[in-house]
Amino acid sequence: MAFFSPTLSSSMTDSNSDDRSLTDTDDPIPKTAEDVDSGTGVGDRDDPGRDRRDESTRIANVERRRKTSVVTLFIAAIGAWLAVSVLLYHTAAATLWNNVLVGAGVFVVAGANYYRITSDEPLSFSLTALVGLLGLWLLAAPPLLEMTGAAFWNTLASGLLVFGLASYTAYDARKARSIATEPDVESS
Repeated sequence: MAFFSPTLSSSMTDSNSDDRSLTDTDDPIPKTAEDVDSGTGVGDRDDPGRDRRDESTRIANVERRRKTSVVTLFIAAIGAWLAVSVLLYHTAAATLWNNVLVGAGVFVVAGANYYRITSDEPLSFSLTALVGLLGLWLLAAPPLLEMTGAAFWNTLASGLLVFGLASYTAYDARKARSIATEPDVESS
């Protein structure tokens, strides 16, 4: 029978009938990790227990997260101070409610970012930008609400600190996101 000829056992014809034949040495499935690309990044590493970044990069990232968490906690403390400090001053109702509401907002949003950092989640750029906008409002509010005396300077200084520190953390959040999302380039 011609169907069981020895020449067909070592090679088979392609079902697409493009006259390409597969032999035992031509395996259509790649065997090495360099050839495997799932498109998700999961399971594509040669050594799953080892981080490709060097030790100094990992230490720098840990230090950056630690510094950012301290700065974010300080911003939350400024918000709490701003909300509570109006009890020390005799101010108009507009000043009182402005400082209580904006201070509480800064405290809650910065506290949420602090929680994200300590939970090993990335810093939220949107939340940090919101804190920065609240800081800008605190810079504009004293003259707009006609604050005077210590309340004026307290609100202005708090706004300057909140805006400056929030700008720093927003920059750091963008930098961390760009590092995390840039393609992994390996030197061969």
